[in-house]
Amino acid sequence: MKKRRLVISSILLFAFALFLLFPYLQLEYAYVPSKDKQVNGISMENGTIQPFSTTSDNVTSDQIALGEEMFFKESFGNEVFFTDILGLFNGPLTISNMGKAILKLRGQGTSNLQVEAAEDFQAGNISIKKGDLIDTGLDVAEGAVTPIGIKLTLDEGRVKAGITCALCHATVDRNGQVISGNPNSDLNVGLTLALGTNSASYLTHTELEAIEKFVTDNARMVETTTGERVPLPDQEKLEQFVDSELVKWPPGSNDTTIDKRNNPVQSMDTYTAGDHPYGWSGQGGTGPFKGLSAAINNAHAQNMDALSQSELSNAVLEIDKELYLGVMLQNAANPKYKYDPAKGKKPSEFLKTVDPTPDSPGVIELVKSSTFPKISYMTSTGLFTGSPGYGAWEQINAMSAFMNQLSPPKTELPEEKNTMKEGERVFNRAGCSASHGGEYYSNNRLIPVEEIGTNPSRAGSFAKFELQFDPSPKLFTFDTTIPLPENPQTFRIDMSSEQEEQLLMG
Repeated sequence: MKKRRLVISSILLFAFALFLLFPYLQLEYAYVPSKDKQVNGISMENGTIQPFSTTSDNVTSDQIALGEEMFFKESFGNEVFFTDILGLFNGPLTISNMGKAILKLRGQGTSNLQVEAAEDFQAGNISIKKGDLIDTGLDVAEGAVTPIGIKLTLDEGRVKAGITCALCHATVDRNGQVISGNPNSDLNVGLTLALGTNSASYLTHTELEAIEKFVTDNARMVETTTGERVPLPDQEKLEQFVDSELVKWPPGSNDTTIDKRNNPVQSMDTYTAGDHPYGWSGQGGTGPFKGLSAAINNAHAQNMDALSQSELSNAVLEIDKELYLGVMLQNAANPKYKYDPAKGKKPSEFLKTVDPTPDSPGVIELVKSSTFPKISYMTSTGLFTGSPGYGAWEQINAMSAFMNQLSPPKTELPEEKNTMKEGERVFNRAGCSASHGGEYYSNNRLIPVEEIGTNPSRAGSFAKFELQFDPSPKLFTFDTTIPLPENPQTFRIDMSSEQEEQLLMG
């Protein structure tokens, strides 16, 4: 009896201590599948291991293992943007209801977590009532307690959620096993973003003609970088517009360009070995891993924190930096990050007082590149993603190494040899092999949009970046640690004549 009382007392003491420390604790968790839960996990013999394109060293198993860890659990602090600013889980979609939905699975996996709506929602042709089940497209592995690609953090006494690569680029099969590299083809990115209480912070991915159209009064003014005073748009009116734009995105798609165009594209797989170039411009073919690291960095440094674009907003978006930041923060979900013009500070001055990463634009873990504030083929924001304590580009390069070793799992469909042979004959007779030949079914070249005949919308998305562009592709040496020391060393990336030709095309 005495022993039982001691145990109970110890538990109560621990709980009391936890309660007292709760506001100061910083805990984090993201699901990383064990080997027995993966259909196609790490194996040095699995797929082709490409050497580092800027050195003569081969990729190591340690680097690939780090890449897997980063792929599944590294958010680079974007929970601040998605939870505190965009309010992803402050509206109809809540973390608590997401947890309840996972509990209802009773340990089984799912490729579409259905979450009960916490409140009503209306945008475009989408109407959701409180209590309705939202088809999120979130994947949950067998026995997992969180969706794949969602990172939970206990910070400042609040539970926050961030996003990792695995959210869009990993799925589960019918048995709840994880398939790394598969695109999540039913992930409802647009709807999920629209459900946020401040989805207006994602306005650069919509058909926004002019912010001035959303101004209804001059009660809330901000001072621009030139000293002019301009009004902030009506929060509710702008929110309704952005919501109506985001819900147009088909499941499995995302808009990854900051050009004030609503042009989402289908999420891609990350079976990247042999797939270079990794984009429609020169950016996708330069630097480590034949351009893969630059492509991965673009996804994190540009698309996981809209505030990281503030230094480019005037030149690229024709929105003054101060107005841009004011719009992003005027309806922030967390009061700590909510900008109030009545307090007399410029938006940039206010942001500095609350920014967890004050040495770089945005609120996630970003580092100013050697060309900042100009952009380069390595970074479309002049920033690269990296956490304190790591080397420059170490985490991004590790993810490149991991993705390059992934191979798609063998299909469960029956192999009909006669049909396959006929398909091969049609493939060759149609001339497909000219662009899709070889081991990886690619000629590894950019094809001009005029020749391929595809929609040119994204091809021109970087057009306004030209004045902000530094053509010299330089990186900090990879032994440079973050935070950067004074006068960090750089090196120029050597490029072949073929790469130079591709850059001119891009």
